[in-house]
Amino acid sequence: MGHTACLWQGSKLLVYGGENEHREYLSDVVIYDLKTSHWTQPEIRGAIPKGRARHATAVYDDKLYVVGGLAGTETYTLDEICYLDLKTWTWSRSWSFVARFDHSAWIWGGRIWVFGGLGPEMERTGDLWWLDLKSSPAFKSAPAFSTMESPPAERGGHQSRPNHGQYQQQNAAIGSTRYTANSSSVQVRNSSGGLKSMAPGSMSSVRFVSGPDVPSPALGTHFHALSSGALLDFVTPAGMLRPSECNLSALDLNSLQWQKLTSGPEVFDPSYRWHYCVVNEDGTKAWLLGCAVDPPENGLGNLEEYLSDVLPLDLRRFGLLGNDSAALSSMDMTRIPASDTHQTSNLSGLGADLACMFDRKAGCGSDFVVTASKEEFEDHMSTTSASTETDTASLPHYFDESAPTSPPIHVHALLLQARWPHFNRLYSSEMAEFHTKKLHIPEPYSVVRAFLYYLYTDSIGKHPEYCKELDDVAGLLVMAQMYDMPRLRLLCLHRLSRELDVEHAAVIWERAGTAQDDWLQKRAATYCLTHWGRVVRTDGFRQLSRRSMMELCEVIDVEGRVVGGEELEMVGGLGGGKFGVDGVGSDAARRRAMAQSGNTVDDESGVQEDEGMELN
Repeated sequence: MGHTACLWQGSKLLVYGGENEHREYLSDVVIYDLKTSHWTQPEIRGAIPKGRARHATAVYDDKLYVVGGLAGTETYTLDEICYLDLKTWTWSRSWSFVARFDHSAWIWGGRIWVFGGLGPEMERTGDLWWLDLKSSPAFKSAPAFSTMESPPAERGGHQSRPNHGQYQQQNAAIGSTRYTANSSSVQVRNSSGGLKSMAPGSMSSVRFVSGPDVPSPALGTHFHALSSGALLDFVTPAGMLRPSECNLSALDLNSLQWQKLTSGPEVFDPSYRWHYCVVNEDGTKAWLLGCAVDPPENGLGNLEEYLSDVLPLDLRRFGLLGNDSAALSSMDMTRIPASDTHQTSNLSGLGADLACMFDRKAGCGSDFVVTASKEEFEDHMSTTSASTETDTASLPHYFDESAPTSPPIHVHALLLQARWPHFNRLYSSEMAEFHTKKLHIPEPYSVVRAFLYYLYTDSIGKHPEYCKELDDVAGLLVMAQMYDMPRLRLLCLHRLSRELDVEHAAVIWERAGTAQDDWLQKRAATYCLTHWGRVVRTDGFRQLSRRSMMELCEVIDVEGRVVGGEELEMVGGLGGGKFGVDGVGSDAARRRAMAQSGNTVDDESGVQEDEGMELN
């Protein structure tokens, strides 16, 4: 128990460390092939690190990184980091990093990140640490044997484990269970092995003091995972935690800012307790494993029902792109196109080349013209709402040629056929647009232009000319719904949910309703109500139809009321923080703040509402 298992090469599990039946800490490595259901054990070289349990591991660049854990006869907290080269099966030396156990570690952007867990004094921590792996040659070259190490003899790679997972090893004592760790893997030590040098590379840490979206590590059962360049924190129900305090939050690893993706009651049933969380390799789906709180009817006790239930979560419904597409969120938006600025982009330079051919009348072979609604002559909101009620197969048809249109957008029919399924059906059927070489889309000009630019570049990133404003991205979300384009829809959700602001919140709320995206609409509605005084003074709110304004006002329950800024300041609710029951100024909020700081709750003492973070 207390071991780790990492996915490697897409079909193998690397199992490292943990404790055996004698409560001894192990440092062995075994491999389980998911395709063949076969166990193997590699021949390990180099100085084997201390045996440990409740540590964290991560695989990156054919290396298994190990961070922290518990070790020793008196069980002390390790503060070291080391790695196993999976090409040569050689251990590196150990360096000093951060003392943690029961924490999480992952690789993103060429850095190893460590979050959560407990420190040497058994204190729960929400500190975030990271170490740059790219800036030091020590993490790039294969580890070499030192003069104090004697490499094992070559025995042809992995050693098979016969007899249903039991394996034998020369010169090793086999217990009653016929299980033994590999050579020198049992580590029972009462010293830390001497001083270690600091880990090479740039090392940093940040402490999140408080904030309306910062989860408290001391309350609830937390599970951490990486998806789309963000740390996901699943705060699941626990005994003393109210359902309203559960949530799913995300920490953007580029901006280091927290945001609450959804509240707990919308995801977690309070009658269940979750014990494990796993996320697929793409970072698009998660599964929570647990059981119901009520005792089972068969009377067998909770042990048998410990993992009786599974809660699947599609992370894409919360605007998470997945690990393969998450490069879009960390790109340099000032370049053209933004989707090609990451070295792992599957477009390479193709998107940039096609962008140079977009909307050029001469010299690029364009053979088709697309027009849009002229924004000066119509209401954007009513046009979008009316268009969604029309059959998507006939959207561009029956256009009144006398109506004002936008300037023509020059495109290539072949590219639109390849990238736009609706256009491909229309063109292949040789409908009117096939003969006239002209198509009208009844949407605002800026939105249609951004849509066509996306077809060329696969990007909706910020651009001086395309998708500069969130209004255009919200319009793209509606078009993605109309034309059934799931990738475009996901990109729009990702950007809108992360760039939601006062100026565009009302527009995003209305467009999300038009696109039938309940999650984004609810998120935008909550944002509007939280910042109501500012939102109602924006141009976006004034552009809403009367019906939309009434629907937005009716989002709040019948007992809701508007609280002025002076009263909000008295209860500490300014700046978007929740107040009242379970919010800022309440007993629950003080309990969260005190638990996060490690202090006991004093009913007569106030909680200092500092929002921010400390950076080392």
